[in-house]
Amino acid sequence: MAKAPRSTSKTAPAINIGISDKDRAAIAKGLSRLLADTYTLYLTTHNFHWNVTGPMFNTLHTMFMVQYTELWNAVDPIAERIRSLGHVAPGSYADFGKLATVPDAPGTPPKALEMVRILVTGHEAVARTARELFPLADKASDEPTADLLTQRLTVHEQTAWMLRSLLEE
Repeated sequence: MAKAPRSTSKTAPAINIGISDKDRAAIAKGLSRLLADTYTLYLTTHNFHWNVTGPMFNTLHTMFMVQYTELWNAVDPIAERIRSLGHVAPGSYADFGKLATVPDAPGTPPKALEMVRILVTGHEAVARTARELFPLADKASDEPTADLLTQRLTVHEQTAWMLRSLLEE
């Protein structure tokens, strides 16, 4: 049985996963925006969980906890996909502030139903960020990213619908 030749290089081989360097860079850039949006929405949702008041307190407090937990669990797979593509995942408030399309939480907590409105628009913004990247991932045959985007779109669109339902009279 022949042995594989040993590498004498002390650096890792170039990434060769069937996606061009240019496409990997563009996808990683889009995923960085998705990561920033997701993290910003996570912080806003957690903030609202802490600060919600009023007659819907129990319902919203619990709902926001479920939502921020889902968002928290989403950031790692997004960041790890960026790393799998050979790029550095952003991870500072400064980075996220530059990349995010989702606005930061208001300085003063709004009333409960305004929190819900803010989260509806936040989830829709994250869905738009994911959807914008989908054609590039598809064109590059980047199935793992396309799968991740599909999962995120499903969550954000469904969450926006559920939150919006609370605003109807």
